[in-house]
Amino acid sequence: KLDTAASTTDSLQNESATDISENRSGKPKQRPGSDTEKHSGHRRKGAGDAGQVEAAERDKSSEIKLPDTTEEKSTDTKDSSSGKVSETENGWLYESDDATIEITKKYINNTWVYIADVQLNDSSLLKSGLAENTLGRNITAKTSEIASEVGAILAINGDYYGFRDTGYVMRNGYLYRTTSSGDDSEDLVVYADGTMEIITEGSQTAEELSEKGAVQIYSFGPGLVEEGKVAVDKDAEVGQSMESNPRTAIGYYSPTHYCFVVSDGRTSESEGLSLYELAQVMSDLGVESAYNLDGGGSTTMYFNGEIINNPTTNGNKISERSVSDIIYIERK
Repeated sequence: KLDTAASTTDSLQNESATDISENRSGKPKQRPGSDTEKHSGHRRKGAGDAGQVEAAERDKSSEIKLPDTTEEKSTDTKDSSSGKVSETENGWLYESDDATIEITKKYINNTWVYIADVQLNDSSLLKSGLAENTLGRNITAKTSEIASEVGAILAINGDYYGFRDTGYVMRNGYLYRTTSSGDDSEDLVVYADGTMEIITEGSQTAEELSEKGAVQIYSFGPGLVEEGKVAVDKDAEVGQSMESNPRTAIGYYSPTHYCFVVSDGRTSESEGLSLYELAQVMSDLGVESAYNLDGGGSTTMYFNGEIINNPTTNGNKISERSVSDIIYIERK
C-alpha cells in the first residue's frame, strides 16, 4: 500500500532510522556517503541520484504548461472497469483490450527487483507525465501523484530532467531543451511508431531528432544494453555506479513491447544493484536495448493505484521522493 505518511517534503536525511512505515517490510540501514556524490557533467557513469543534488530556484519564465490530454476517468484510481487486475504467484497481471502488463517480483543479487513486461496494442499509450503537467526547472511531485493525475495503470520515475540545465529534453512531442550536456552523453529517444534508440548527443541535435519523429527524449543514462548486449564496462565503473543502490531502467524489445524495471536498495532485505548488475538483469530479460534512469531515492514503481516497491533515499525511512517526471502506461 502507498504510505500516505510519506507525503511530507522534509529531508529524509533528518529522519530517525526507527521511523519506518508500519505497512512496509525491511529494516533500512544507513549507507554513509553512498548518496551524497554531486553530479558533474553528463551522466555517462550512471552515478544516478538526481534528488540529492541541490537545485536552483524555480524559474517560471521558462516554463511550458502542456495541454491536458487525459480523458476523464473514474476518481477511483483502482477502478478496473477498463481492464482486469489479478494476482499471480510472484506479482500481478493486468489485461485489457489495449494492454497486457505482467509484473514479477524477483530476488536477484540480494536485491528485490520488480519487472513489468508491457505489451501494448497502441504504442501511443507509452507516455511521459510531468509534475504540474509543466516543463520547467525544479517543478516536482511524487511519482504516485503524477501517475494518479494522468490516469496511469503503470508508472516509473523518469530522468529528473528538472534538476539540471543541460541535456536534451522532449516530452510527448514538446521539445523543451536543446542544450547538449556533452558529445558522449547518451540519451534515450522514443519515436512516434514506438521504436526506441539510444543516441549520443554529439551525433545529432535535438532538432534533428524531432524532425525524425521523436516524441520523447530522456537524458540520464547511460545505455545499459545495446543490440542485445551489455553496454557498460564493469571495470570502468566509478563512484555510485559501482555501489549497490536502488535503480530504475526501461527496456525495449520491439515497437509496443517494453519492460520497466526497478530495484529496491539500501535496506537489510534488499542491498540494491550496481550499474553493471542492472545491465545484466536487463540483458537476461532478452531486451534489444535498455536505458538507465534516475535512481536512488527517486526509484519508484506505481501500479493500479499503489506504490509496489519500497522507495528510500538513505535507508532512514521508506518514503517517496518528489521528482520532475514519470514514464507511464495510460489506462484507457
